[in-house]
Amino acid sequence: MKDVILKGAVCHTPEPGVLDARESAFVVCQDGVCRGVFDTLPESFRGLPVKDCGDCLILPGLTDLHIHAPQFTFRGTGMDRELLDWLDRYTFPEEMRYADGDYARRAYAMFADRMLKSATTRAVIFATVHRRATVTLMALMERTGLISYVGKVNMDRDAPPALTERDADAAAADTAGWLNAVERLELNRTRPILTPRFIPCCSETLLRELSEIRRVYDLPVQSHLSENPGEIELVKKLMPDARFYGDGYDRYGLFGGEAKTVMAHCVWSPPAEVERIRKNGVWVAHCPTSNMNLASGIAPVRRYLEKGLRVGLGSDVAGGHSESLFSVITDALQASKLYWRYVDETAKPLAFAEAFYLASCGGGSFFGKVGCFAEGYEFDALVLDDGEMPHPRPLSAAERLERAVYLGLDQTGLRAKYVAGRCIFEKG
Repeated sequence: MKDVILKGAVCHTPEPGVLDARESAFVVCQDGVCRGVFDTLPESFRGLPVKDCGDCLILPGLTDLHIHAPQFTFRGTGMDRELLDWLDRYTFPEEMRYADGDYARRAYAMFADRMLKSATTRAVIFATVHRRATVTLMALMERTGLISYVGKVNMDRDAPPALTERDADAAAADTAGWLNAVERLELNRTRPILTPRFIPCCSETLLRELSEIRRVYDLPVQSHLSENPGEIELVKKLMPDARFYGDGYDRYGLFGGEAKTVMAHCVWSPPAEVERIRKNGVWVAHCPTSNMNLASGIAPVRRYLEKGLRVGLGSDVAGGHSESLFSVITDALQASKLYWRYVDETAKPLAFAEAFYLASCGGGSFFGKVGCFAEGYEFDALVLDDGEMPHPRPLSAAERLERAVYLGLDQTGLRAKYVAGRCIFEKG
């Protein structure tokens, strides 16, 4: 059913930093598209089915712009290393296991189930280099009802032998084979995305061949950018002619423009790179939890917003220890305060409504008109019951929302979840 009216305490951020919080209102979905929020239901919608959610909070679904599905198994462990060492000690050994189809199926089923029961309605997902395992992940994600991009990773250098594709030609051929297999599956909600892991693991020959695949298949792109100082120094050695890290992608058409692109982190992006991000329309996946866990640094998100960059939030599991976007919202707020206090006192911290916007509309824009209840937006919605968190006095809808986010209500209070008008999860 793609026609529904939800009644309850409706909260959303239709504009950056603007929280529309109503104690009791109707949010209307018709044919999977939002028709607006109303204090009194207009007569023209009286024929649509109404689901009275009582005093529950009704929020837009959230978008995770950057998450690694194969790392879900070791989230919450291995947080004692910086990025490159962490990849060698924890990430690569786990990703090798996905050559085993049975292991991949079991692990990815756990990931897909958790994503279904989370506050995430859309996601941009890394898999591994393994073609069959990636197809398995895509089929499992399709069954959840979430809308997602999933990418088979490419690596042809500086990785363990078991994860290093034989050469650029073999990597490109395997990627094309994966894309052809995906086409035969006829998936409706799960789409492929081109995924060079990052420049340290991708030769320039491979980047060139992936650029041609992107053009032929008209694919979006996801990768990592300027996350860690050691990583950046390595990129300088590997691509000395590149003006900056992002230029290494851009010279092969993998950095925005015609290639819709999301780059994770951008913690240490120099001014020229920031300007290229803006000019090319690249989305930045801000991953504050991971950046703190792996001691990568604090991304200057306020500056990015002031410059008009497209910014959303990413959990970056397992650099981030949880898939909870409520947790990422609070981490983004806290990181921005630290940046303001200890790095740049002229860069004011994010406000709660701004961080919520990044998790909803900010990341949602990668998928189109997604992330709020404004008319014409795709209808992604969460119904949350905060009755388990009693308070001695009445709270406003805005206070209840902020409290729910900080106290992690997405982990226990989710009652229903809608994606493009379809109810994909409902708890009795």
